[in-house]
This record gives sequence, C-alpha cells and structure tokens, in this order.
Amino acid sequence: MALQLVIGNKNYSSWSFRPWLALKVAGIAFEETLISLDAPDFKARLLALSGAGKVPMLIDGDIHVWESLAILEYLAEKFPAAALWPHEAAARAHARAVASEMHAGFQPLRRELPMNVRRRIVPRALDKDTMADVTRIEAIWNECRSRFGKGGPFLYGAFGAADAMYAPVVSRFHTYAVAVNATACDYMHALMALPAWSEWREAAKREPWVLPHDEVDWPQVLPE
Repeated sequence: MALQLVIGNKNYSSWSFRPWLALKVAGIAFEETLISLDAPDFKARLLALSGAGKVPMLIDGDIHVWESLAILEYLAEKFPAAALWPHEAAARAHARAVASEMHAGFQPLRRELPMNVRRRIVPRALDKDTMADVTRIEAIWNECRSRFGKGGPFLYGAFGAADAMYAPVVSRFHTYAVAVNATACDYMHALMALPAWSEWREAAKREPWVLPHDEVDWPQVLPE
C-alpha cells in the first residue's frame, strides 16, 4: 500500500509543503490528497484521521503521523537510504536543532509574511520583530553552509529534512522580496531550482481558491 499524504492548499499551506517536498526530492512514492483549508468539511475530514485535525497528515497503512517534523522523522526512519538527516553525528544534531527551531519559532515572520506562492513579487515593510527573525534565519543558513555545507548547495550539502523545514521560508523571502546576504541568496536559488519546487509552484498557480486571511494585500489579490 502506497503512502498517502494529506495536504492543504499548495498556494498557502507551508506545513504541507515541507513533507511533500521531502518525499518528492527523496523519490519516495506516495499518493496525494488535497483538502482546501476553507473547505466546509475540512475539520471533520482531518479529525477522522487524527485528534489534531490539521494538515499535513501521513498515512502508512494503520500508522497515521501528523505534524511536519514528525512526518520527516518517520520518513527518515522508514527510508534510511534517503539520508534525510546528515550521517555525521555533529551535523545531524545541528540539523535537528535548527529544524526544531523552525518548527517552534519565528511567529512574527509567519504572521507578517504568510506563504502565498502565486502572489506577485512585491516588497512588504517589515517590523522589527520580523526583521529579527530574518536576521536569525540568515545566521542559521550561514552557519549551516559554512560548517556543514561543503558537499553540495543545501544546508548540509545534500538536500535533507532541514531544507524541507526551511523551504517555506525561502518561498516567503522570494514572494515578499526580502533582502538577504549572498549566502542566503545562493541557498534560496538552489532550493528553487529543484524540479519538485517548480511542480509545487505550478500546481499552486492553478488552484481556484483564494483565502483572504492569507492575502496580505486584501481586498486586492496580486497574481503574477
């Protein structure tokens, strides 16, 4: 039985993007079920799968895993050849720490720069708390690349779980034209060059749904 990944809108659901991207880049076969975040039966359908009632949700037979980071950990255990975490202990510990920091933190950035894949690239004024988040993320990426990134263009060289966790941040920085340093810019370009990135982006652009609370320019919508 194939894995099933239940996700929300590709235009808006940053949490869904993380495990979806990891599965695609790792070449792990799965079936996708998309439920719009504003669907009348959204909560009921998700509550039937887990008490959290949220996306994403990975279904592997009788095993149901929710929360993006937990899904990535499950995939790393089930598919060790995918090498979603670095092999070397120090790099692996570091990757888990920065992935957890992403999972738990950066609320101002999430609030001010919601994921919106198809929005026209237009800068947005950032408050000091959001700027502090941007500065911290730049520092994380710089450290990852300088200490552990010699083997490739991603945070720990090869693509892994930490990259999947930060992929929606790359999308946000791109959408809102956030100025970043050269290291961060190169890293963003590497992620956005992935075929899976383009696949998600093109699907997001075709979606019919518009969610006002994720459109920072509302009542305007700024399509590409």
